[in-house]
Amino acid sequence: MGRTPPGQTRERIYQFVRDRLLSGFPPTVREVKEAFNFRSVQTAREHLEALVNEGRLGKEKGKARGYRLPDSSRLGPPTRLVPLLGRVPAGPLDIAAEDLEGYIPIQAHHSSEELFGLRVRGVSMTGAGILPGDIVVVRRQPTADSGDIVVALIEDEATVKRLRISKNHVELHPENPDFEPIIPDSTDLKLLGKVIEVRRYLERP
Repeated sequence: MGRTPPGQTRERIYQFVRDRLLSGFPPTVREVKEAFNFRSVQTAREHLEALVNEGRLGKEKGKARGYRLPDSSRLGPPTRLVPLLGRVPAGPLDIAAEDLEGYIPIQAHHSSEELFGLRVRGVSMTGAGILPGDIVVVRRQPTADSGDIVVALIEDEATVKRLRISKNHVELHPENPDFEPIIPDSTDLKLLGKVIEVRRYLERP
C-alpha cells in the first residue's frame, strides 16, 4: 500500500487536534506523533507548524500544549482553553480541591491565565440555576460587587455563593432556603474570583 499523501495526513491531524481542543484536552506534539505512528516527533511538529502557517491552528509559545483554534474577531471572542480545577462545594464548606481534570474551551477576551473552571457539588445555589455537576467559569479577581456570584476561600475551605456587602461586614448567601448565609471574619475571607459563566453537560464529555 502506498504512502498517504501529505495533504490527507495533514487534514487528519487537523481534525484530530481540533477534536481534542474542543473536548478540552489539547494534545502535545508527542501525542500527535503517537496517534499517527510517525517515526519521529519532528514529523508531527512539521505538520503542526504547517497548519499554524496556514492559519488553521494558533500556537502559544512556550507551552507544551500550546496549540489552539485560531482567533477570529468576526466570530466573536477567541476560543481559549481554561483549566478545570477540581470541585467547589455549593453547600457546606469543604476543603478546596485543585486537582486538574482537564481543560474546557471558553470564548472570552480574557487571557487563559485569568480564567479557571470548577465543577460544582452541593445544592445551595440551585435558585441561581447552578446545579450539582455544573461547571462554573471563574474570572480571577480579589474583589467583587455586592450581588455577584463568587468563589470564596475561607481559610482552606472554598464555596460558591452570592456576595452581599454591607457597611460592617460581608455575607455569602446561598440561593436555596434550606441553607443559612455564611458571615465570615473579614481576615479569613479571600475572594478567588467572580463566576462569569455556568456550563452544564447533559452527557459527560
